[in-house]
Amino acid sequence: MVRFDRVSKRYPGGKEALSGVSFELDRGEFAFLTGHSGAGKSTLLKLMMQMEHPSRGQVFVDGLNLGKLRAGQVPYLRRKIGVVFQNHQLLFDRSVYDNIALPLQIAGYTPAEAGRRVRAALDSVGLLGMEKRNPIELSGGEQQRVGIARAVVNKPPLLLADEPTGNLDPELSAEIMNLFMRFQQVGVTVLIATHDIALVERLGHRRLILDHGQLHEDALIAGGQYV
Repeated sequence: MVRFDRVSKRYPGGKEALSGVSFELDRGEFAFLTGHSGAGKSTLLKLMMQMEHPSRGQVFVDGLNLGKLRAGQVPYLRRKIGVVFQNHQLLFDRSVYDNIALPLQIAGYTPAEAGRRVRAALDSVGLLGMEKRNPIELSGGEQQRVGIARAVVNKPPLLLADEPTGNLDPELSAEIMNLFMRFQQVGVTVLIATHDIALVERLGHRRLILDHGQLHEDALIAGGQYV
């Protein structure tokens, strides 16, 4: 589903955010991306979304070589990717329904089909019946669920999350991670960037570790422990 082939990213001014990164994520796989602040996690996610471009190497998503995409193909790529942010990035001048429906409106869905998909997305995150509420009325955990519903309303095969539990307490963090695992169980590839090492180790999925732009990987062994 995702392949990085010796990818490096150097920003203007000389900072190398990624250096020779190679890995693959299979379709339907669940993995965590960890590392210190500034290790390159956000850059790696942005490369998949074509928000950044590699200085060297190649990135593939769902069989597409991103380095060969024409500008007109980028929206097609982004419809394959759902993205969840730490701060939700919700629009507080719109209802929950309108926030979730926005990607469908951009993609040209009919109002009837959009309504069906929005209600299904809300149901999948446990917020069915809240479509008329304003996001500002919701708790932090509920706002994050709205963000997840918006990310999956297009039924993308790839779901990326950048510190999705950074502002939540441990109990809510566990609930949000359970949602991500439910999507993985129906075939969605999930990659979550996080600082919450305790949560990562407790859940026991594959872990990709960035350290000053270089990628290392823990090997999962029996009992949910890493070596």
